[in-house]
Amino acid sequence: WFKDTKVDFMGIRKWMYGISVAMIVISCISFATRGFSLGIDFSGGRNYIVAFDKPVSTDNVRRMLEKAFEGDMPQVITIGSDKQVRIATKYRINDNAPTIDNEIEGKLYDNLKPLLKTSVTKAEFIKENIKSSQKVGPTVADDIKRSAIWAVILAIFGIGLYIFIRFKEWGYALGAIVSLAHDAIITLGLFSLFYGFLPFSMEIDQAFIAAILTVIGYSVHDTVINYDRIRENVSLFPKRDRISLINLSVNEMLGRTFSTTATVILTLLSMFIFGGETIRGFIFAMLFGIFIGTYSSVFIASPITVEMQKLISLGRIKKENKKLAHVTNK
Repeated sequence: WFKDTKVDFMGIRKWMYGISVAMIVISCISFATRGFSLGIDFSGGRNYIVAFDKPVSTDNVRRMLEKAFEGDMPQVITIGSDKQVRIATKYRINDNAPTIDNEIEGKLYDNLKPLLKTSVTKAEFIKENIKSSQKVGPTVADDIKRSAIWAVILAIFGIGLYIFIRFKEWGYALGAIVSLAHDAIITLGLFSLFYGFLPFSMEIDQAFIAAILTVIGYSVHDTVINYDRIRENVSLFPKRDRISLINLSVNEMLGRTFSTTATVILTLLSMFIFGGETIRGFIFAMLFGIFIGTYSSVFIASPITVEMQKLISLGRIKKENKKLAHVTNK
C-alpha cells in the first residue's frame, strides 16, 4: 500500500497548521474551564479496593456512597472483574486524626451493607472485603505532579537536543520539539474535554504520564525515520528545492509509516477491548497518542524544517546584502 504516492504534503501544510492550532486552542480553553480529572497520585486522597461476592454496578456503588462523604463524589471503577471495584475519595484528606481511616472504613461498611452478606461484621468487612487501601497526602501529590511535568518537558527538550546533534540543523530539532509538544498538549486536551462522558476512567495519573512519554518516544521514532530519508535525498539531489525533497521523502516513507502505525494500533485496540477496566484509560491515551503522533510526524515536524530553512536562507541573504552594501559604500 501507498507505493509511488505523490501527495503534496507541503502544499497543504498551512491547512494542517490551522487544524493543529485549532486543536491546541480548544485544548487550552478546556484546561482553563474544565480542568482535569486528577487521580489520587496528583490530587491526594484515599484508594480502596473492595471485593464483593456477587457482581456489582459501579453506578450503584457510587450512588450508595454519594451522601456518605459529605459532597465529595467518589470515583468508582471496576478492577479486574465486576465483583471488585476501586473506590477513590478525597474526603477529609487534610485530616490527620488517627481515627479518620477507621471512620471512612465504617462509612464504606455502613453504606455498602446491601451488597454484602447479611452476616458480615465491620471487622470482617475490613479484613476480607477491603483488599487494599492507599493514602496519598496533598504534599506528596504536588511533588508527584511537579515531577511528572518536568519528566515530560525534559523528555521533549532532551529529544530535541539529540535531533540537533544527529542532524546538525536547528530546523530538524525545532520540528521535533514542536511536534512532540503538540502531541502532548492535544492528548491532554482530549482527556480534559471528555472525562465524565466516556464510559471508562480518564484520570490524569502516573499511568497517563507513562502513556504520554511512550507516545513521545514513538512519535520521535517516526519523525527520525522521515528525517533520515529527507537528509538522504538532500545529499542525493542537492540542487532540488527543499519542499519537493520533503514531499518526495514523506511519500517514500508513507507505506512504512502506515504499516508500523496500523500494527501498533491493532495491538492497542485488542488490549483496549479485552484488557479490562484497569488499563483502559492508559490504552486509550496510547491509541490517540499514536494516531496524533503519526499525524504530527508527517504534517508538523517535516514542514517546520521547510519554514526554518526559509528563515535561515532569508537570514543568509540579508547578511550577504549587508556585506555587499558595505563593500559598495567603500
